[in-house]
Amino acid sequence: MALRRGELVDFRMAFTVNGELVEDSVIRAEASALRPRYEAVAQDMDPIEAEKQLREWSRENVIERVLLRQEAAGDPEPLTPEAIDETLRSIQPQPGQDLRKDVEIRLRVDRLIEKITSKVSPPKHKELSEYYRKNKEQFRRPELVRAGHIVKNVDENVNEAAASEAIRKIQEELTSGASFEELADRASDCAGNRGDLGWVQRGQMVREFEEVIFSLRDGAVSDVFRTVFGFHIAKVYARKPEGIGSFEDVRQTIESALLRQKQERAVENFLDRLRAKAVILEIPKKA
Repeated sequence: MALRRGELVDFRMAFTVNGELVEDSVIRAEASALRPRYEAVAQDMDPIEAEKQLREWSRENVIERVLLRQEAAGDPEPLTPEAIDETLRSIQPQPGQDLRKDVEIRLRVDRLIEKITSKVSPPKHKELSEYYRKNKEQFRRPELVRAGHIVKNVDENVNEAAASEAIRKIQEELTSGASFEELADRASDCAGNRGDLGWVQRGQMVREFEEVIFSLRDGAVSDVFRTVFGFHIAKVYARKPEGIGSFEDVRQTIESALLRQKQERAVENFLDRLRAKAVILEIPKKA
């Protein structure tokens, strides 16, 4: 987003939050972070007004972060050195870089948010069912197949003939009564999870693989077939036709979404209370 040619607008802003100085550079950094998502929202706005709004949103975000940090810093409960050290190890700071204070602040803010959201009760069954009833179209799904596979790859280490011979031996074991799942763990080049790929919809796998699994009946095991990856044997466990997912199928998704909304509202209400008693003073711009 750019201003019209020849137009100069001074959007500099600096202020204090409960006596703590917030420099204009902090607002500019926040605006830069928000800009990629914001431009799609504000594409029809006057450029100057859009830039002004972006700066205001950035300012509000920064104020909220400062208020949370100040509140979290006032918690007398100490953090354990082990918790700080563990987080530092996950960040892997550059040699000579001391992030310990920043990590402690972040952990204190995380702890504060956890305390706020822990008081939120999960949505009740009535809320879940009501949301499902009003938003069923959100849960429309394509045809799904739950499938598993055994694969012998063809690559720079294994040629076509060797992979073909290996998959044929596996097929012979299957024909002799061996467990598909046991063979998937023992002999497949994609071992683990008993070969289970979970629920698959069209467009997720290569065309040759999808043609096989979407044509098999439930419980059926395919013949050997070839894809760009190598030789496969597939098994279909179940399928779901195209349509709207049942309430039971999507209940957990709805519950997670509604709980997250309630937690976000709890944090917003907490911030509103902090904001109501905060002292925020603008610093006049220098000429």
